[in-house]
Amino acid sequence: MKSHTVYLTFHTQKRKEIVPITDRVEQIIAESGVQEGFALVSAMHITASVIVNDEEPGLWQDIMEWAEKVAPENPNYKHHRTGEDNGDAHLKNLLMHHQVIVPITKGEIDFGPWQRIFYVEFDGQRDKRMLVKVIGE
Repeated sequence: MKSHTVYLTFHTQKRKEIVPITDRVEQIIAESGVQEGFALVSAMHITASVIVNDEEPGLWQDIMEWAEKVAPENPNYKHHRTGEDNGDAHLKNLLMHHQVIVPITKGEIDFGPWQRIFYVEFDGQRDKRMLVKVIGE
């Protein structure tokens, strides 16, 4: 069994942003040499997420608007008593989760026709890390 780990750093231009990362994850899988296994793609911050969905900008806008309705920016979050201002970002992370696991078959991500991987930032404009761990044979 092989294991291959890569850390990526993101520094988004906007505080909230969706970043396509499928191509980079595919490159990491190819570098790993794993033909059959899994790739774990995990945001290493509790104010960001990793999701699998369609690469369509209208949908991205819908996703961000939905997350804002469910966990809106609000100065009254109790978390803000600590001096932070990102309580909504923590809640949005709970909605979309911090990681995904994707299957690898014959050295490639085994996706349906529209599935792609995205890093979703809710408290950006600073360095954030993400882990890609490929495991298999």
